[in-house]
Amino acid sequence: MIHIRNKEEIEIIRNNALMVTATLTEVAKFLKPGITTKSIDEMAETFIRDNGGVPTFKGYGPRNNPFPASLCISVNEAIVHGFPSDYVLKDGDIISVDCGFYRDGYHGDHAYTFAIGSVNQETLDLMRVTKEALMLGIEQARHGNRVGDIAYAIEEHTAIKHGYGVVRELVGHGVGKDLHEDPQVPNYGRRGSGKRLKAGMVLAIEPMINLGTREIATLDDGWTILTADGKNSVHYEHTTLVGKERGENLSDFALIEDAERNNSELNTGHLKKVIVS
Repeated sequence: MIHIRNKEEIEIIRNNALMVTATLTEVAKFLKPGITTKSIDEMAETFIRDNGGVPTFKGYGPRNNPFPASLCISVNEAIVHGFPSDYVLKDGDIISVDCGFYRDGYHGDHAYTFAIGSVNQETLDLMRVTKEALMLGIEQARHGNRVGDIAYAIEEHTAIKHGYGVVRELVGHGVGKDLHEDPQVPNYGRRGSGKRLKAGMVLAIEPMINLGTREIATLDDGWTILTADGKNSVHYEHTTLVGKERGENLSDFALIEDAERNNSELNTGHLKKVIVS
């Protein structure tokens, strides 16, 4: 079922999406080579709970294999759903951090990919293009369009224009009272296809774009998704309100980017900002 949210619901979701932004901003301040991904998760869970929220992802999923952490932390060739662990971040890594914040009956959900230290230009270009594609998709999230218009905008900018691999098995989605609601929002497709968009719908739009093949593999943990060829993958996500003229971001990358830039200055270039031209 597709939901059209009223003003009160939208404001709750906006506030929760901005709490995800606040959490990812704290992550941006914390990141540097030499720390474990588990330490990032522990910091984030404390921040979420101290601010009256519940980590959406912790315990999510099937009873026999629930997700064990507050953040999905996916490094380098990991696309999404990576487990925080004792892995120590090193110069040249990229790290996708996906976060959910639940409070007052609704979820906020978004993600950001960070560069650690001196990341190669090929990967920095992938990061820039993926973020650009997300914004182009959000432009299409307007009343009267269809899901396929978002999907095509993302695919056209990443796969068709730049030759990157667009993951097909994983998609964006509606978000609200449940973390995953209808409609599904793929990152590939045809203009004018799919569900009709209506003002008041709230979507998690999230391109997952690979440097090489679009093919994926799953680890034995049942969660972590990798690129089949071992090349890097990038993931950005906004909680987006379908508007009359264009989509409206309920989450905010600018706050994360400011913290990322300040951290970079403090840590002599340990983090590099990716700017959308």
